[in-house]
This record gives sequence, C-alpha cells and structure tokens, in this order.
Amino acid sequence: MSKESLSITDNRTGKSYEIDIKDGAIRAMDIRQIAIDEDDFGLLSYDPSLGNTATVTSSVSFIDGDKGILEYRGYPIEQLAEKGTFLETAYLLVHGELPNKDQLENWETDITHRTMVLENVKKFMEGFRYDAHPMGMLVSTVGALSTFYPEAKNVQDESVRLEQTIRAIGKVGTIAAWAYRHTLGYPYIYPDNDLSYSGNLLNMLFRMVEDKYIPNPVIERAMDVLFILHADHEQNASANTMRAIGSSLADPYSALAGAIGSLYGPLHGGANEAVIRMLEEIESVDNIPKFIENVKSGADGVRLMGFGHRVYKNYDPRARLVKEMADKVFEVTGRNPLLDIALELERIALEDEYFIERKLYPNVDFYSGLIYQAMGFPVEIFPVLFAIPRTVGWMAQWSEAFGDREQRIVRPRQLYVGERQRDYVSMKDRS
Repeated sequence: MSKESLSITDNRTGKSYEIDIKDGAIRAMDIRQIAIDEDDFGLLSYDPSLGNTATVTSSVSFIDGDKGILEYRGYPIEQLAEKGTFLETAYLLVHGELPNKDQLENWETDITHRTMVLENVKKFMEGFRYDAHPMGMLVSTVGALSTFYPEAKNVQDESVRLEQTIRAIGKVGTIAAWAYRHTLGYPYIYPDNDLSYSGNLLNMLFRMVEDKYIPNPVIERAMDVLFILHADHEQNASANTMRAIGSSLADPYSALAGAIGSLYGPLHGGANEAVIRMLEEIESVDNIPKFIENVKSGADGVRLMGFGHRVYKNYDPRARLVKEMADKVFEVTGRNPLLDIALELERIALEDEYFIERKLYPNVDFYSGLIYQAMGFPVEIFPVLFAIPRTVGWMAQWSEAFGDREQRIVRPRQLYVGERQRDYVSMKDRS
C-alpha cells in the first residue's frame, strides 16, 4: 500500500527526508528541515506570483480549471445562475448553505435596509473632482466607511463581522451607483426599498425625473445573473489582498478598499474593458484575419483579450452563461455592433490549432463587457460593476479566515539577491 508522503534526497548532503502529503499538498514549513548544517536557515520554495502555492484552506468556492468547473459551496455555478438570485447566492457564500424562505426574506430585508448611506458619506463623495475615475471614488469611499463605523474594528467578534458583511453588501452598490452618477454630473439617487437588489441598483444608476423607476425585467435579471457569476472566484489577486490585509486584524472596510484597489488593475477587473477596446480597434469583421495574424506573430504586442485564463484551461463555465444572457439583453437594447466581431473571433479561436493548443477559450470577460456596453455603461464603470458582487466573496473570504487557527499575519519570505556587507563611503570619496 502506497504511503501519502514524498521522499526527498538532498544531493548536497546525501540526506533523505520524508514529507507528508495531505489534500494533494505538502507543507512548505516541512521542507525547512532540509538544511546543509545547523547554521543553515533551511530550504525555501520559490514561487513567483504564487502560481503553485496554496496559502489558505477554504470552502467558499472551488475551481477545476482543466474541466471548466466553478462551484460555490459545492453548488455548480450553472444551477445558481439559472435558478437562483444574487442575494440568495450571497447568503450561500456568507453562511455556507442555501437559505430557506424565512432566512432569505430576513436576509433580503437586512441588506435592503443597509443600502442607505449616511449624508456625510454623500458629502465626502461630492468632494471629488468632476472627472474623478469611479473606481478611485469607490476605493476611497469604501475605505472611509471605517471612520463612520468604528465598531467594525472589533473583528474578533463574529456578530460584528456579520453586521459589517451585511452593511458592506448593502452600501457598496449605493456608493458604486453614486460614483457613476458623479461622473455624469447627475444628482445622486437614493435607494428604493421596494425594488430587488439589482432593480434598486438600476434605479440608482439610471433614474432621471420619473416618480418611480421601473426596471426592465430582462435587464434586471441579466444584472442579477452577472452578479452571481462574479460573486467569488477562489484565491484571485483581490481575494488574496482582502485576506492579507485582514490578517493584520485591520477593519474590513480598509481590507475591502485594498481588494477593490487590486481589482482596479487592467489584468484583473479591467479585463472586460480591454475586450471592448480590442473589438473597437478591430473595427470590422473584415479586419479580423489581419488581427489574428498579428496575435500569432506577437506584432506590436497585439493580444487576444478575453481568451484564456490563469486558472481555466477549458471553456470558462461563466462565459457560456454570459453569452446566453447577452442574446436576451440585445433583444431589449438592440444588437451591439461589436457582437459580430466577437462571434467571429470566438469561432476562429475555437477552430484554429494555434489557440486550441494554447487552451485559449473565451472567458467571462469576453461577453460581459458587451452586455454592459449595450446597457449604456461606459467602459470606465465596468470594474465598478465587477466590485459590487465581488464584495460578497471578499467578505466571505475575510470572515472565513477568522475560523482558521492556522492563519497568522501574512508574511511571505524572499530570496535576497542584492549586495551584502558593504561599508559606508563618505560623499567626497564616492565616484
């Protein structure tokens, strides 16, 4: 019978070591015993960008990139997107189980009644320049919430953590909508508690002079589905940031601001914006062959955006759902003129050996940007819309860490490659 262990021989010393394997991993600290002598610190593993290092144990979400699987708490993303609602999914991610009828009603009420933002927060946002980027406004305002809710720093109290989680889910949508209105120079719209979470968000984004905003049910459902698909995605850059900041016992709003800042980058939350810019630059289906040629040759750094993923080596399961939802949205908004370019690019990528060999399949960003653009959003607001649902996953990941006794303040090691043991040289003697 095979043992669940790894045998290592250090060829420098001839010594052999046996290291336990658990859940398909070895503990990094176990290789510290591999040393040349007593003065040796011990062996380190070098893993740039944490590409093959697990830093936490988690039960929030699961990805099998080779098979194209994404699950929240064990539930396939396809089932949740088809049958569930965003707030139902949020409850699942935060509490670990799907709610019953009473639990869901109470959860929806709790979040709905926390969508209202203090007037001082509104004044804070009004102080931004007229051309402030909405993501910068979101980062700053969410961080500022820690000054309005000082009790949030009591992070070791489970009831306080839950209260802040509900509060964050409720208020981030309002702050995001107000950041968007700010860029347009429009007055901020207060929440409407009669509407669903997604319907209320659309109200705060788009309401003009009507007495009562009535969201289009297709657009409302599309927003809900997109939010479900973006709610969590394992230990990505922003989730890792959320956990890292939280490990110092910082308040959740400071950690949340850091996570949003991580999402701000074009390699993370700005990916669907990059897809739209790529499609606009291609301009016409007739220009696709030349574009594909440039992608293959690497000419001028041309890249096929929206294809391939750090984790998925198969068709991103979210991409299929978004593509189906796009067809329904376009029936309401009209066909996005960039769709023909997108469909042709997808067809080529799925048939061309160059892309097949590299496992470059469409990801969730490829079609989500087209939907948001069809709804009337400028590309600058795309990462803000991403941050709204991902707040659920961030808060679930942050809260989960407090139940893990192995977690301490995050402190990675480094491999120092700089100069050593140099003597100070006076200014007059420096060449």
